[in-house]
Amino acid sequence: MFESVSRALKVHDVRKKIAITLAILLLYRVGAYVPIPGIPFEGMLNQFQTALSDQSALALLNLFSGGALARMSVFSLGIMPYITSQIIIQMLQSVVPSLQSLAKEGEAGQRKITQYTRYLTVGLALLNSVGYLFLFQSDAYGIDFTAIDAPLWLTSTIVVVTMLAGAIIIMWLGEVITQYGIGNGMSLIIFCNIMSGLPTSIISSLGNDVTGVIMTIAVLLVTLIIIPLIVYIERGQRRIPIQYAKRVVGRRVMGGQSTYLPIKVNTAGVIPIIFASAILYFPAQIAVFFPTIDWIQATANAISNGWINWILTVVLIVVFAYFYTTIVFNPEDTADQLRRQGGFIPGVRPGAATARYIRNTLNHITLPGGLFLALLAVVPSILFTFTNNALIQAFGGTSILIMVGVALDTITQIESQLKTHDYDGLFIR
Repeated sequence: MFESVSRALKVHDVRKKIAITLAILLLYRVGAYVPIPGIPFEGMLNQFQTALSDQSALALLNLFSGGALARMSVFSLGIMPYITSQIIIQMLQSVVPSLQSLAKEGEAGQRKITQYTRYLTVGLALLNSVGYLFLFQSDAYGIDFTAIDAPLWLTSTIVVVTMLAGAIIIMWLGEVITQYGIGNGMSLIIFCNIMSGLPTSIISSLGNDVTGVIMTIAVLLVTLIIIPLIVYIERGQRRIPIQYAKRVVGRRVMGGQSTYLPIKVNTAGVIPIIFASAILYFPAQIAVFFPTIDWIQATANAISNGWINWILTVVLIVVFAYFYTTIVFNPEDTADQLRRQGGFIPGVRPGAATARYIRNTLNHITLPGGLFLALLAVVPSILFTFTNNALIQAFGGTSILIMVGVALDTITQIESQLKTHDYDGLFIR
């Protein structure tokens, strides 16, 4: 494996893309430590950290920002406004005819949809920035803006504009990774955020007693056992046999070969986890506008943690597994393409019957995949409720799924880059 990685790094294009990806992720992590100008930090960070530990809604926001919220950095909003915008736009594509038409126009239509996503991201980031300003200015978090020798309106404007600019920069960094680097920029930024909190969580989990050490070792061992299972499910496929009819073209007989149509057990990848987290994250976004209203804070905390969160997580992950699978895999288009190429499924008539057969297979295989994702996402949350172990909270099933899924996707893209240069796969020697 290490020799294959060494050979991969000798390919100029692959090495350049990996370097761009690592440089942008490093730049992102630097931005997560740059404080927002205009906020007094004297004697305030410890109080805000206490607030994060008391309110699970804020803890969820802080997790997906990679700790930037606790530091009140320029990247406090994180990648979630961009993800939320993508969810909204993809949902609208199912109900708005004009967006459906754009999605079918190929690259030109996709550029237009991306433009709409950017505009929506800016709008959501602006709303979130104002909400965080209210949060920072509330008495509950100990930030005294009157200690700054400047007009309050000027300080507030600086804070909002800085966080808005940070969200736009994050969106741009993610798109640059996707276009010029290796892997999906949005997923890699979330991966980077989760990994950044791992060392602190391990230290916090160890504590000063033997129980903490035993719990930490147990969590790490269970994680090592679960990772191969996740990889097995992620790589699992249902292969539908395809037969191509023989055709006579001139003096040559073409076709007649057999192949298969691969359908992954988890076609949607980590997207259902990310989308479900973004939806459950939305009440916490609303709650920051009203930091002193108890019932809103209680509702956000209930949705962010506890049995309500567990039920919603399972439902949303399964729903988004089906939803995103229908977006990336269209049975009607696949059946039509097979018909035009002279292919058919043995025992199934071409056309509508083939589309129905593929759709039924897709529905049957998506359910266990979605339930598997939901189970891994919910069980660690339940364990954290009873153990209160920081490592389980920060490195639970959702985090593991995202990290393993992103790692597999990135490795797959590296392999595809290597194959274009006639190299062996990353794990094939």
